[in-house]
Amino acid sequence: MDRRAFIGTLAGALLAAPLVAEAQQGAKVARMGYLASSLAASPHLHEAFRQGLRDRGYIEGRNVVIEYRDAERKLERLPALAAELVARKVDVIVAAGGTPAALAAKHATRALPIVFTAAADPVTDGLVPSLARPGGNVTGLSLLIPDLVGKRLEQFKQAVPGISHVAVLWQPGGLGEQTETDMLKGAEVAARALGLQLQFVEAGGPADFERAFSDMARARADALTVLPSPTFLYERRCLVDLASRNLLSTLFACREYVDAGGLMSYGPDIADMYRRAATYVDKILKGAHPGDLPIEQPIKFELVINVRTAKALGLTIPPSLLQRADQVIE
Repeated sequence: MDRRAFIGTLAGALLAAPLVAEAQQGAKVARMGYLASSLAASPHLHEAFRQGLRDRGYIEGRNVVIEYRDAERKLERLPALAAELVARKVDVIVAAGGTPAALAAKHATRALPIVFTAAADPVTDGLVPSLARPGGNVTGLSLLIPDLVGKRLEQFKQAVPGISHVAVLWQPGGLGEQTETDMLKGAEVAARALGLQLQFVEAGGPADFERAFSDMARARADALTVLPSPTFLYERRCLVDLASRNLLSTLFACREYVDAGGLMSYGPDIADMYRRAATYVDKILKGAHPGDLPIEQPIKFELVINVRTAKALGLTIPPSLLQRADQVIE
């Protein structure tokens, strides 16, 4: 579904849902708040969540009304939007914008149930005290991002044995502070073991991208890995284009970048996590307490390699790695 069609669908749902709900004449209609960092940037993820609802019998406008709040990539808007959903007294809030959206929702209410679709590290980021027993009013799915940094670099070295100087692009404040610290340390430890030299490059957003890639060029980086960040994911096409222009081999945390032309990715299937988040919503609407629902960790990981991009860079990916890939884009 393209951006225009997706937004049109949402607008129609927003207009029609109250009228349909009134027509239920006493039938139970669930009311859900959906807090997104950007609806337009990754429509397939939001559609995956809605498909998860449909799989469990929830049809928008019939037995569920979804109130969407879209920060439109401006993360500073999330707290006010979360407060709006709390004021609407929805039955549950779905935080669909990574850790920033989940934290905004948590700070807005201690009473309404909150389900986050894909937070980085819920414990270290202060969302819950424990994965097994979250307690409070917050639960959802964890990406476990810090634990994957070393594995990604290992596979990067296998795919492109000749790399030696890897730029690491990261966004300060894009995730929880402790998660960012853990990821950076994890990258350093893995790089030492693999004999790689790292160059950490900060970028707060698109306005910093040109400068960031200029810094990489001056340092003679021959490869780039992009650490997870909601903002980077939304701007993935720009990042992929800049990397291509600078002839950098690229490694990412999720397949969306590779679909946009990046070289390779390894990480959780985020669309699958959005679908699974609907299971939490279903349980809560049926009476479960979020604090009693353990945080789910990723169960489906995927290695995706873009052979077309490899050829453009003059690279030959080892056949053994291609055979292990979950998808090869040609």
